[in-house]
Amino acid sequence: MCGIVGAVARENVVDVLVEGLKRLEYRGYDSAGVALLDEACCIQRVRMPGKVKQLENELKKTPANGHVGIAHTRWATHGIPSKSNAHPHVCRKSMAVVHNGIIENFEDLKQQQQAENYVFTSDTDTEVIVHQLHKYMAQENDLYKAVCATVRDLQGAYALGVISTEEPDTLITARRGSPLVIGLGEKANYIASDVAALISETQHFIYLEEGDVAVLRASGVEIFDLDGNPVERTIHQSSLNADAVERGEYTHYMLKEIYEQPRAIAETLEGRLGEGRVLESIFGPQAAAIFDTIKHVQIIACGTSYHAGLIARYGFEALAGIPCNVEVASEFRYRKAAVLPDTLFVTISQSGETADTLAALRAAKDSGFAHSLCICNVPESSLVRESDLVLMTRAGPEIGVASTKAFTTQLVALLLLIIVLGRRHQLDEALEARLVEQLRQLPLMVEQVLTLDDDISKLAVRFGDKHNALFLGRGEQFPVALEGALKLKEISYIHAEGYPAGELKHGPLALVDAEMPIVVVAPNDELLDKLKANLQEVRARGGELFVFADVESGMEEADGITVLNVAPTDKAISPIVFSIPLQLLAYHVALIKGTDVDQPRNLAKSVTVE
Repeated sequence: MCGIVGAVARENVVDVLVEGLKRLEYRGYDSAGVALLDEACCIQRVRMPGKVKQLENELKKTPANGHVGIAHTRWATHGIPSKSNAHPHVCRKSMAVVHNGIIENFEDLKQQQQAENYVFTSDTDTEVIVHQLHKYMAQENDLYKAVCATVRDLQGAYALGVISTEEPDTLITARRGSPLVIGLGEKANYIASDVAALISETQHFIYLEEGDVAVLRASGVEIFDLDGNPVERTIHQSSLNADAVERGEYTHYMLKEIYEQPRAIAETLEGRLGEGRVLESIFGPQAAAIFDTIKHVQIIACGTSYHAGLIARYGFEALAGIPCNVEVASEFRYRKAAVLPDTLFVTISQSGETADTLAALRAAKDSGFAHSLCICNVPESSLVRESDLVLMTRAGPEIGVASTKAFTTQLVALLLLIIVLGRRHQLDEALEARLVEQLRQLPLMVEQVLTLDDDISKLAVRFGDKHNALFLGRGEQFPVALEGALKLKEISYIHAEGYPAGELKHGPLALVDAEMPIVVVAPNDELLDKLKANLQEVRARGGELFVFADVESGMEEADGITVLNVAPTDKAISPIVFSIPLQLLAYHVALIKGTDVDQPRNLAKSVTVE
């Protein structure tokens, strides 16, 4: 969601702040701003609605400088996107704050502050934070104490960056429920929502824990825990480099990430496959003992990760013989779930900071689930730290809001888990060896699918004037259809719906006409003949079909039926292979529509608040 950058140094930090904001643009935002303490110990603030580029242009007109500063990209929650609602927020020219999260008791605090003659200039929940800070600073005359007193009054989630004219060499940060990292430099120190914001400045990071408050100066960093005790947190060296988050030769991050999938899948598998066998130690030293006890699996995720879980359910039950439930995290966390004994609670998240998924994990621990396992792409994220077992996808940075390589590597990681659990139930050695060989061949198969790019680009032209689309699949391809529809709607703004092909008669057939393109996923499996019958129902009503078919399926082009052949795949890996052309279709349709592919309107990459 919102992005935070802050710096305290012995030189002007404005360029560092703006560059950091640019690297956080992928998170989604509607406005941007900076606040700096200048040499006269005055706060200089520049804010602009729109893109970071507009803020950068405004800074050229109104230069700002300072050795201490905070910056922010805002994704609107309370208050419309506007300059007045943009961060940083300032109180009485002496205190400035940036905030990611939601303050649930802001209305009560606002009433109290208005009674104390504080004037509000925005509609945001964040403004109560800066007024509360100002009040406590007047009482304590100590910025750290003022921050500690303020956060005790806040209900909800926050990651904060705070500066004050009273302590012009200090930047203070605090977190609860929203991610924040500290970057360590030789003559400067930094804060950010994401390591990616700071990789041009440092490779050394501290991940703050829940309730931590940190005092940053150019000379060093002090960290205090929830109880105010000084603590030392582990310093991590990031393997990320600036090139990893650049587009390179590609027009968009999404296209780059689609083409990175063969390498990303190979990275997910690296060191995890033995001779015809998955090495279960990859899940952690306690994994074997835990897996021996597991009789059920509960998967929790959001968005694209939820679709990965839906696909995995077929494998858990058909291959492994283990009952599996899958639920959206935002629903699970607010209902009382019946807990089956010996259940493995599996969370899936690209960022590891998805608010609903993280809350669901915490609720699951309180509810008595046996053990937890996280499939994630970001080491040291909250979800990783709070799970019993972890399997990193190793997809590398994913900048485009529409998830591509994170999704396919999640599917690979889930298949590894299916195999390891399945060998304790009904999956025999011969089948495991066959699945392992398919996984070894998977990066090459994905490379072959990517050769369809030009053909898909030409096909996408026929979607240019469409406003609705229907995606169909059967069996494990039904969630693939859901994912294909999600990709199209989120970046091209075409209303798209994924549906089981066998359910056409139960409603969707009423929508079918010549103006409704129907996208179909057709692997060569036991449901193929039934799928062909479903497609005849569509053609009989004038629907135009676009079929991504296994080359051995026997699907042939005809009037109103366009077929793109995909290399033959086995059932277990076919959802991964067939997802690739749907990603390319969404990308090329978005190009034709002229939308913002990497930063679609109203959406954020990491949903770190409800």
